[in-house]
Amino acid sequence: MGNDEKVRVSGEIPRSPETPVLPTVNPATEKLAPPKSALHPSAYIITWITLSSSVILFNKWILDTAKFDFPIILTTWHLAFATLMTQILARTTTLLDGRKTVKMTGRVYLRAIVPIGAFFSLSLICGNLTYLYLSVAFIQMLKATSPVAVLLTTWTLGVSPPDMRVLFNVSFIVIGVIIASFGEIKFVLTGFLFQVGGIVFEAIRLVMVQRLLSSAEYKMDPLVSLYYFAPVCATLNGILSLLVEVPRLHIQNIYDVGIWILVANAMVAFLLNVSVVFLIGKTSSLVLTLCGILKDILLVFASVMIWGTKVTPLQMFGYTIALGGMIYYKLGADTLKGYFSGAGLAWADYGNRHPALRKLIVFGVILTIVFVTLGGIFPNYVKDPKASIQGSGVLTALLGNKGN
Repeated sequence: MGNDEKVRVSGEIPRSPETPVLPTVNPATEKLAPPKSALHPSAYIITWITLSSSVILFNKWILDTAKFDFPIILTTWHLAFATLMTQILARTTTLLDGRKTVKMTGRVYLRAIVPIGAFFSLSLICGNLTYLYLSVAFIQMLKATSPVAVLLTTWTLGVSPPDMRVLFNVSFIVIGVIIASFGEIKFVLTGFLFQVGGIVFEAIRLVMVQRLLSSAEYKMDPLVSLYYFAPVCATLNGILSLLVEVPRLHIQNIYDVGIWILVANAMVAFLLNVSVVFLIGKTSSLVLTLCGILKDILLVFASVMIWGTKVTPLQMFGYTIALGGMIYYKLGADTLKGYFSGAGLAWADYGNRHPALRKLIVFGVILTIVFVTLGGIFPNYVKDPKASIQGSGVLTALLGNKGN
């Protein structure tokens, strides 16, 4: 081996502390984990139920209790406010970035957005007109027929072929609502027809959206839909209000309700649309269905507590049938079987761990059903207790006429 030959030396060569250590993974290609939501999904559910119920109760209070009998003007105000707010959000936040993926052209706007917006306007107007005649409780019972209206409209417009099996499934909804209508004490035909009209117009709107805007390039979340539809609806409603309600409107009518009350009302209605966007992203379709049913039930109780609405046992019986039919139609038999099976196993396990408490619960439920049933079957013969006492000769002789 010559002196000039290079010698290879193997072994660890100590590194200087200042020598940088190369990363084993390229930071540019390393995927960041999506940030977890700071709020539990239940927070979005509670928010949506609260806002949705508040809009209905708020509108009922303004139109009926506060005697602001201008439903078309109120609807126009809501839509004008929504137009302003969506324009502001589109320029200041990312909530409406979804509109950038929508291939909206002038032709699509005129052929799809404008006619759909017209039916949207009619449904909102009829819905607000109903508050002048019917109670919130009865309105919610009638709204249970919405899936039936949508189904019949899809068949009528040829979007889907008729299916007698599905028609049989939804017939329970109709039967339940008919029973509830017979049990309604303050039935007003005008309000009933307005509500039916609102349901029909909304069904046509939903089917038109399915028919005209069903492709992927027109998919919109509720807030983006409001961005496009609110200006059209506000314009159409404004024209109608100029012809029907504005001539009899006085500035005192607005002052009687309160300007800030109207602003708050429009803000709550707009926030409802914002909450829907977050709710859809955080929950499933099952949760949305059940939340809607829970909201309707809570509104019935709210109507009873706030306005003293009288709900008869026959109404509750019919409404229960309608809600059961709605759940069955929206979820399907297989899904319900799975949930009932899981609930049965959980109930059996609970009975094994707490047998006495389980028997007490069963007894309480049976007792409640018996009292509700008897209260609906047997009429109340004593209309005026004082008159009943005075009508008894023996009691009158003993007590005298001091009760007069």
